[in-house]
Order: sequence, then C-alpha cells, then structure tokens
Amino acid sequence: RLFTLEALLLGVAIYAGIWLSSQMEACGVMRDLVTTLQARYSRKAALAMLPAVIGFLPMPGGALFSAPLVDRCDTEGNIPPLLKTQINYWFRHIWEYWWPLYPGVLLMMQITGLQVWQLMLVGVPLTLTALGAGYFFYLRRLPVFDCETGEQEATEPLWSLLLPVIVIVIVYAAMALGYAGARLRYLDLPELDNFIPMIVGVVCAMCVLQRRRPLPWAAWKKILLSTKTLQMMGIVLALHVYGGYIKADLPGGVPLIDMMRADLHRWGIPLLAVMMLIPFISGLTFGVAFGFVGASLPIVVSLLGPDPSLVKVLSTTVLAYGCGYLGMMISPMHVCIVVTNEHFRTPLYRSLAGILKPAGAVFCGVIVVHLVVQWVMGG
Repeated sequence: RLFTLEALLLGVAIYAGIWLSSQMEACGVMRDLVTTLQARYSRKAALAMLPAVIGFLPMPGGALFSAPLVDRCDTEGNIPPLLKTQINYWFRHIWEYWWPLYPGVLLMMQITGLQVWQLMLVGVPLTLTALGAGYFFYLRRLPVFDCETGEQEATEPLWSLLLPVIVIVIVYAAMALGYAGARLRYLDLPELDNFIPMIVGVVCAMCVLQRRRPLPWAAWKKILLSTKTLQMMGIVLALHVYGGYIKADLPGGVPLIDMMRADLHRWGIPLLAVMMLIPFISGLTFGVAFGFVGASLPIVVSLLGPDPSLVKVLSTTVLAYGCGYLGMMISPMHVCIVVTNEHFRTPLYRSLAGILKPAGAVFCGVIVVHLVVQWVMGG
C-alpha cells in the first residue's frame, strides 16, 4: 500500500497542503486573515468562519491547515484547548455533505448517478443543520470577550487574503471539468486521480502567494524540512495502510464489508437498517468519506433492486451517506481529528465524546431530509 501511485499522490498532496499552510503562516497571511475577520465580524463568527473557509479545500488532514488560524483568534488564551479542537474539527467539515470538489462526493455521484444539483438539494439542509449544531454546542460555550468586533483594522480585502484558497478551487474545478470533457471525447482516457488537481492547485497557490508575498530561501528551508510535516506524514500513511487491510479480501476471497452484509441479513436485520449500518460501520472503520463511500454505497445501491426510481435513490443516498458521515466524524481513524488533537495537545477520546451531540443533531436532520424527499418527491 505504501508503494502505489495512490499512496505517492496522497503523500505529495499532504506535503503540498502543509507547505502551503506553513507558507501562509510565515508570510503573514494567516495573521492578517484573523485580523480582518475579527475586524469585520464577532470573535465567535471568526472562530467558526476560519475552519469553514479552509473546509472548501478537499485536502487530506485539512484541519491542520485551519488549526493555527483558530489558535490565533484566542489572543487572550481564554478558550479551553478542547473547545478549540472541537470548533476547528466540526466547522472544517460542514461542506462535505454536497461540495463537489470532495472526492467522497464525486465518488457518490459516480456510484448513484445523481447530479450535483440533486446532491445540493439534500446536502445544503444538512450543512445548515451542522452550522446550527455547531453554534448550539460549541460557540455558545465561548467566554464573553472584552471587545467583540473592531479590535484591529482590516489589513487587506478578504478576497485578497483568501486568494490561495480561491486559486486552488478554480484550478481543481478547471482540471476536473476539463478532463471530464476530454474523457467524453476520448473514451480510452483513464480516470483522473482526485489528488492530481488538488496537488496542481496547491502548487499554483504557492506560486501566486510567493509572488505576492515573497519569502527568502532561509524561510523556505525551514518550511520544507519541518519535522512536523514528517510526523504528520507518518500518521496519515499508517492510516492509509490500515485502510488497505480493511479493503482487502478475507482468506475466503470475500471482502470484509460483504461479510458484514451477509451477517446482518442472517440475523434478520431489516433492509433499511442494513442500509444505515453498513455505511456507519464503514465510516467508523475508514475515517474518511471516499473510503466509506467506496466500500458501502455500491452495496446500498445494489440493495435497491433493478432500475430504482429517483426518489428511492435520492432518499436512500442521503440516509446512507449521512450514516456513513456520522461514523466518519466520530471515528478515531479520521485524520483531521488526529492532527487537530496533535496541534492543540488534547486527548482523542474527550474530543470525540464532544462530537457525539452535534453529530446526533445532524443525524436527526438526515432522517428529516430522508422523509421529506420521500414525502415531497414521492407524491
């Protein structure tokens, strides 16, 4: 698993993402971004907005990118590290229910045949639910700050500070859409690995940022040879190897997930419960969206029978993906919670325990959306 093209691209994507994060820190973009948000919005809003903005970037371990930004908002050091961990982790993931740049969402579209607008139809309400849950369970617990807004004047327009993020999104979308169009014309072209547009986008963002805010070679040497980057790579690649073992066939030639499905059926568990349990177990096991989507969604779709209706596919997809996402968010294998805990020096089990209540709120939203789709579209 460590000597495959997929593992190589994953490693390059991680390195590039961490290097860009370090570059933004070294050249002052992170500091100015925090200052600008605090000048324009309340401290509570800034704490949520920073990881949410970084959440538009589908990079592995992206919570490590936003953690220093969240930390910079706590200028007085009054926010408990555990609460900062949970805020960073939660708001980092509010878009992955429908944002089409995420590999898990793209894979879900491929497996189910759903369009982007259809996923947005059911995913945006879940993002709004996640925002509400994040406010209720996290932001309300923040201490009262002496000065909520206007602490400092904005240094630059917000779009200028977010230019690296904008560049990555534009390059990623352009490459993905352009290659998809090329495959329609040239059918023998292989599929484009999801990490390649991300890597190219991050490299372009680094070049743009270097031109706008040049760093000397001494600063780059420190960034490129950081031991923190090597430690993070070790953690992520270990999880990658673990995922490979889970995907591998058992000695009898049957995948582990297929064995789970057979056991659940033998135990007499209802079909709907199977469609919820398999993604949840996959999400808990893999700790990453494209992992649980690839392992469980084909099984769920196969259980719908031949030629299922759009209502059936859409309502089942939101239910299955929502359950898998719940498992992913409370999984100790999730890279983002691991790196966030590493940054804030907080215990993993306490961080995950604090995720249960807002995750439960989103699960209730999943059930509501599932039922509404069946009721409204089903006539």
